[in-house]
Amino acid sequence: MLLETREAPPFHKNGYVVACEETREAVLIDPGDEVDALLRVVEQRKLGVRFVLLTHAHVDHVSGTARAKAATGAPVCLHRDDLPLYAAAPQQAAFFGLDVERLPAIDRFFDASSSIDFGTLSARVLPTPGHTPGGVCFLVGPSGTAGTTLFSGDTLFAGSIGRTDLPGGDYRTLIESIRGVLLALPDVVVVHAGHGPGTTIGRERRTNPFLGGE
Repeated sequence: MLLETREAPPFHKNGYVVACEETREAVLIDPGDEVDALLRVVEQRKLGVRFVLLTHAHVDHVSGTARAKAATGAPVCLHRDDLPLYAAAPQQAAFFGLDVERLPAIDRFFDASSSIDFGTLSARVLPTPGHTPGGVCFLVGPSGTAGTTLFSGDTLFAGSIGRTDLPGGDYRTLIESIRGVLLALPDVVVVHAGHGPGTTIGRERRTNPFLGGE
């Protein structure tokens, strides 16, 4: 698996390029203000982007979606429950004194059984509402395996969890998502979050103060 991360101001949000080494097929995860850097990776590595995958629709995670779609032609994928947030991206941006390019229509909506295949890899969609109503995580690994690489968006961070004080957020729902979905994964699963450094499920299970530790 090829994995590249980029971030940019003002939100310093992590965007990801994930690709199959054999076929060079790739996905972009949460292209935001760092989208041009992600697209440079795609060009330099000679990758073919199959999908643009969105963990949720807060503006920092979708602001580069139009640029990504225009450059790659790849379908944009989101959970339907976050469509109102996606449609309100210009208003979200205005709240921060920013502008966002008109976003493209969503091409595919996730459900609880969604799986995204690219090359020899597969991204299993794990619905994890709480930070937003339609928040999801992606568990990536070779097709036919459980996968050990998790892209958690703003659901789970190293030593923290996603905010729930924004429109659509709900603390109890978020904790239930983390405990019922993410902590059900093996300790060895590596977590790549929407902000900040990486971690593992085992480390967060033991030490994350919001989850009680063990």
